[in-house]
Amino acid sequence: MRTEKEKMLAGELYDPRDAQLLHERHRARLLTKAFNDTSDDQGRERKRLLSELFGAMGKGTFIEPPFHCDYGGNITLGERVFMNFNCVILDVAEVTIGNHTMFGPSVQVYTATHPLDVKERRSGLEAAKPITIGDDVWIGGGAILCPGVTIGARSVIGAGSVVTKDIPEDVFAAGNPCRVIRPLGDDASR
Repeated sequence: MRTEKEKMLAGELYDPRDAQLLHERHRARLLTKAFNDTSDDQGRERKRLLSELFGAMGKGTFIEPPFHCDYGGNITLGERVFMNFNCVILDVAEVTIGNHTMFGPSVQVYTATHPLDVKERRSGLEAAKPITIGDDVWIGGGAILCPGVTIGARSVIGAGSVVTKDIPEDVFAAGNPCRVIRPLGDDASR
């Protein structure tokens, strides 16, 4: 029989009140609290705490406190990722963030979702869909990424956007819902 964590990571309905999941969320809360309570002159301690929190973290990654997440272990960060103040990642499913990606302040990344059917929702069961962000992406402040989206490499998401669908590579996209505004790079001159 599959554990609730296995169901969660497979995108199936799972019980978030499961003892193992409660323990893992508690661990993440303690690590993020310790991280958020550090001062600017505690760079080594910040790095140690984040290394313990995340599933993987590339060199040169920098996160401004405060930062919050559900589990931490489901987050993979590439090299030189930057997150500005007050970012939140609900990493119920895997969140993969590519190299040289930047988050403005208050970016929200939500893998968690709930049943639309009220009877199912009342049961307390939840589900999740993974989020993938490519290399060299810039996500503007206050943007929200909804469950299951992929942001293509080198794309820019405008501040305050709500990303509900995949965004291709090499585009500027913005709005609610977020949509492609124009191509970037070599394609932009065509």
